[in-house]
Amino acid sequence: MSALFEPYALREVTIPNRVWMPPMCQYSAAPEGPDTGAPNDWHFAHYGARATGGTGLIVVEATGVSPEGRISPWDLGIWNDTQVEAFRRITRFLVSQGTVPAIQLAHAGRKASTDRPWKGGAPVGPDSYGWQPVAPSAIPFADGHPVPTELTVDGIQEVVGQFADAARRALAAGFEIAEIHGAHGYLINEFLSPHSNHRTDEYGGSYENRTRFALQVVDAVRAVWPQDKPLFFRISATDWLEKDGWTADDTVRFAADLKAHGIDLLDVSTGGNASGVHIPVGPGYQVQFAARVKAETSLPVAAVGLITEAEQAEKIVANDESDAVLLGRELLRNPSWARHAARELGGDVHVPDQYHRSV
Repeated sequence: MSALFEPYALREVTIPNRVWMPPMCQYSAAPEGPDTGAPNDWHFAHYGARATGGTGLIVVEATGVSPEGRISPWDLGIWNDTQVEAFRRITRFLVSQGTVPAIQLAHAGRKASTDRPWKGGAPVGPDSYGWQPVAPSAIPFADGHPVPTELTVDGIQEVVGQFADAARRALAAGFEIAEIHGAHGYLINEFLSPHSNHRTDEYGGSYENRTRFALQVVDAVRAVWPQDKPLFFRISATDWLEKDGWTADDTVRFAADLKAHGIDLLDVSTGGNASGVHIPVGPGYQVQFAARVKAETSLPVAAVGLITEAEQAEKIVANDESDAVLLGRELLRNPSWARHAARELGGDVHVPDQYHRSV
């Protein structure tokens, strides 16, 4: 049997195959009004198409744990019950198609309050639904970005509580798996990396101090997330900096800490915390980092990064480099990628009754 289409169990949740969809922001929620941050028809159609296409697990895009935690004013959020009810429509449909619904809980930190990518992605102010970003230190992400407000210790604890509240709401919304976003230069990643964290208190300086906030978030979410349901953590395995950044060695060390605090799988990406760095992009360019974590720790991993071909994905899983693959842009191009790959590899995948004539 194809390794890519073997089921995968974590805690009491079984995912039907190893073809997963990572969070891919759609920037399509209402920026103001009673439906601010709530998923709408676009999100239902978008995620529903990938579910009918056979994707085993869908991680809904970065979802703000607070209004200030969104990347853009058009991001999804899960800080109120209106949003919960809107999400239920999506999770019900995904489950009906045999897909496991997951959600990424996120706070954008100093990279918050930006425009949509197709509008240039520049920072926006109050006249365009924007707000003042916060961060571990008052250091802007790049030229042209505002200086963020440095979080106080009380402010840090408030954000920890927001993650826990968001997890409670995610459970009420029908999600089976929650993922904590600790990657791509957003708030948790900003605390982890000495490039963006210049604090001199208990949240800065040493490795133990810089990881403190992340582990407090994990503990708070794990305390409210049911023991029979998995909890993921997404990490940028390296800042791609030659010095004074987060490294692959740090990631391997941190993976052991995350496992001890109740994380079930590490979703391994890279970059996003430093502007202007050179990243050697190519097919499967980030898989090496997932493979190293898997080889050197006991924490399961998922790999990302220009995974586009069925045979490529099959080898990654079959060679034990990763427990699953996450296809982002390729699933945007082809919602039925999993069904096509199953046909090519001789695997089994769910096909809706309405589509059986296409098999």
